[in-house]
Parts: sequence; structure tokens; C-alpha cells
Amino acid sequence: MRSLMLIFVAGFFSVVLSLNASAQNIPPEGFTALFNGVDLEGWFGHGTEDPRVLWAMTDSELAAHKEETRKDIHEHWSVTDGELINDGDGLFLTTNQDYGDFELLLEYRTVPNADSGIYLRGVPQVQIWDTTEEGGKWAIGADKGSGGLWNNSKEAPGKDPSKLMDKPFGEWNSFRIIMAGTKVTVFMNGEKVVDDSEMENYFDRSIPIFERGPIQLQTHGGEIRWRNVFIREIS
Repeated sequence: MRSLMLIFVAGFFSVVLSLNASAQNIPPEGFTALFNGVDLEGWFGHGTEDPRVLWAMTDSELAAHKEETRKDIHEHWSVTDGELINDGDGLFLTTNQDYGDFELLLEYRTVPNADSGIYLRGVPQVQIWDTTEEGGKWAIGADKGSGGLWNNSKEAPGKDPSKLMDKPFGEWNSFRIIMAGTKVTVFMNGEKVVDDSEMENYFDRSIPIFERGPIQLQTHGGEIRWRNVFIREIS
């Protein structure tokens, strides 16, 4: 009887977890899910590298590159209960598709000492920090919070978020990012922290940011989890 009860309880919690996972990663009307909640379909691996390197490849070269880099992302990225998990190492998840103007929604949860970001059109980045003093990066802006266009030039509009909106470790943070032309607006946990600011082209500041490019989820230094990653293209 006790064994049957344990089996029932285990099965019950398994169903609950499954239902909870399935409730996530369902896009709002008008949006498409970049992460399907099940596996790494739709992504390949790429680092902080000029996306023009990808565009210069032939179709066969690009296909081979994607196949090779997927070996790396399968070593460092996994999916559990509808959450996309990186171990703090490896290449960044990179969308197969390039995007122009868009609205991007996502949630993330991270740990002390982790450092991350969201690359827009293949360019770094909407910054994600460990914003505590113990994280050791206050001197380069972590004290101001996540959500800024950290790779913009010093004192450029949008480089630092207008307010610190990060939640404590263990809680989920949300981003709403709107990119139109060369301008970016960022809402973090419901508050606007970057207001229609120019995003500089990190790879060549003498020219505007590229008209199209991939979305990348950058991670290093510690585990980070993502969910509800949705995009809406703006015509």
C-alpha cells in the first residue's frame, strides 16, 4: 500500500510539473515562440563575432557551420520543465532567422557572478548583470542595473538603464525590447529603462547597426535560465 501511495504521489507531481511547463512558452497573439519549451530547435551557436562573417558564407558553408556549432550548444544548453538552461559556458544561442524591426519578450533567472546579455541583430547587447557589490562589476556599471545598451560608447544615451529594476536572485525577470530602425526601447519588469536610444554598431561604430541580424542569448560566468522567449516582427 505504501509503495502504491509513493508511486501515486510521484506521478501526481510529475503531472503537475508537466502542466506547469506546458503553460509556459505559449506566445501571445501576434508573437512567435523562439524557444519551443522542449528542445533547442531553431538555434545554432555563435559568439561575439561580426555577423557579416555568417552572411559571407555560402549556403553549404553556413549549414556546416551551424551543424558544427550545435555540438557545442548541446554540451552547455539543456531544457528542463520548459526552461532553457545554460551552464555558464559555451557558445551563445543564435536564431536561425535574421530579424529587422521587432518586439521581443522574454524572462530570465540567474545566479551570483553570472554575466549575460541579449544581442540584437547579432550585435551586443542589452546587458544582464549580477548587480550586487559582491558580483565585482560595480566599477563597470553593474551597480546601475540590467537592461542598458552596455556596449554603447561611454555616456551615450541608453548605455546605462534609467533605474535599477533587477529582482533578487531566484526570481524571474522580464524584458520587453522594441527595436525599430537603429533605436531601442527596453522595459524591464514593467518599467521603461531605455527610451528610444540609438544602438551603436559594436563591430564598426563608423556605420549604423545592421538592418537585419540574428537574436542571440549570451551567457558566461554562471547558470542562467530563460523562458517565454517570443518575437513579433514589425513591418
